Amino acid sequence: METCPSEPSDSGSPLKTMVDTAEAEQLLRQGLGKRMVRGDGINRSTAVSGDSDMLSGGIHHYEQITQSAQSQRLKRFLTTTVMPVFLLAFTPNLVVIIWYTVIHCEGSYLKMLSVFSHRSILSGLSDMWSLMNYPSPVVIWTLVIYCVYALAMMKLLPGENVTGPVTPKGNVPVYKDNGFIYFVVTICLFWVLTICLHPFGISPSILYDKFDEVIYALNAFSLIFCAFLYIKGLLTPSSTDSGSSGNIIFDYYWGMELYPRVLGFDIKVFTNCRFGMMVWALLVCIHSVKSFELYGFVDSMFVSAFLQIMYITKFFWWESGYMRTIDIMLDRAGYYICWGCLVYVPSLYASVTFYLVSHPIHLGPVVTTIFLFLGALNIYINYAADVQKQEVRGANGNCLIWGRKPEIIRAKYQLENGDEKESILLASGWWGLSRHFHYIPEIMLAFFWSAPALFDNIMPYSYVIWLFILLTHRSYRDDTKCNKKYGLFWHQYCKKVPHKIVPYLF
Repeated sequence: METCPSEPSDSGSPLKTMVDTAEAEQLLRQGLGKRMVRGDGINRSTAVSGDSDMLSGGIHHYEQITQSAQSQRLKRFLTTTVMPVFLLAFTPNLVVIIWYTVIHCEGSYLKMLSVFSHRSILSGLSDMWSLMNYPSPVVIWTLVIYCVYALAMMKLLPGENVTGPVTPKGNVPVYKDNGFIYFVVTICLFWVLTICLHPFGISPSILYDKFDEVIYALNAFSLIFCAFLYIKGLLTPSSTDSGSSGNIIFDYYWGMELYPRVLGFDIKVFTNCRFGMMVWALLVCIHSVKSFELYGFVDSMFVSAFLQIMYITKFFWWESGYMRTIDIMLDRAGYYICWGCLVYVPSLYASVTFYLVSHPIHLGPVVTTIFLFLGALNIYINYAADVQKQEVRGANGNCLIWGRKPEIIRAKYQLENGDEKESILLASGWWGLSRHFHYIPEIMLAFFWSAPALFDNIMPYSYVIWLFILLTHRSYRDDTKCNKKYGLFWHQYCKKVPHKIVPYLF
């Protein structure tokens, strides 16, 4: 289950740690030791004793504090300036590389790398960008109309109000749970329009032909959109779950607000769900249409598209649960998550079917059936794990898991305002096998919708490789945040469920 249902408080941030250490270093130079740091009240005898202890440590103790302060400064500079600048510069090029590899290098990363032979990286990237076309009116208007449609449906479609977890500031986000209806309506509308417009020579496959223009437009829009979110968060934040780090680069990259809203529209619901996940599904459908126009029915395309659509269907069915995941509760709405959902998800997540359009592979009925069965099995396991978590929370632990009373830990934690809350940590069922067991079927599912491309190139496996890295990193990230939030309760949970992802191995 999502074992850490909220983000950490500011009191333990790297910024706060660095400030305290710097103050200690400055006071040490004045011969005052730590007795005055943070204005603590200490009597004279205690202060003298502290000074004696400090002086007895000699220059070695001073060097330790100085080195600690320097390492904190370096670490913060790397994480809040160097890394964001690198990602801001590199990631827009990454999606161009994916497009270039499929369209101009026959899906081979080895051929793509030859572009950089005997030339600089910048020169090679410049050549790739030179092959991209500026967005045409067709692409621009398609994106604009879709965004207007998505925003309108967020308001017009029915759905009950659901709440997210309480934030450290004590806020409770409210959402309209109409994601599944939106998904069904949009998919049906796509196929109705595709069929009805076909006699007039109009096909959605034009977006496959002009996908370079789509990437160009989305890259440009996301950069401007994230600048808008930065200014909005600076001037008119939607809630108290906001603030600046004092570093404009990091604020632009990470975001200013946890739950920004504009004219009543929840930004994360739009970028993550209505755009990122829905456009992924639509691109899979577009690739299927293009493949059918070129070759007729191709079983490899069918397997990959079917499994991806099944997975995305499950996502929208469970959308209210997604609003309680780390993407929503911890990550602020900045370049990191908004560019990722607006550009990276459409470019990378749909890359398997994008590749299969130009690489039709006939699997045969036996292999097709095996891939479909194993993929569907992993979707079921992933869904069953999510349902298991929701049932235990909904019943407050008073239910049965696999025929037995669930093992739970009632973990208490405090909000920043001092209010005490309680969360249930499930340590049985799927969640008793490992703390993030649900990552296994998710990774395996991605493999089974990539495997129809077979193994001529590694490019179709880009998403599953990325997913493996992402979820492994997320397991560490989640454990760190939960340890900070729950303390001893988290240690108890880890004793009951000692493995992160793979039972008995990791």
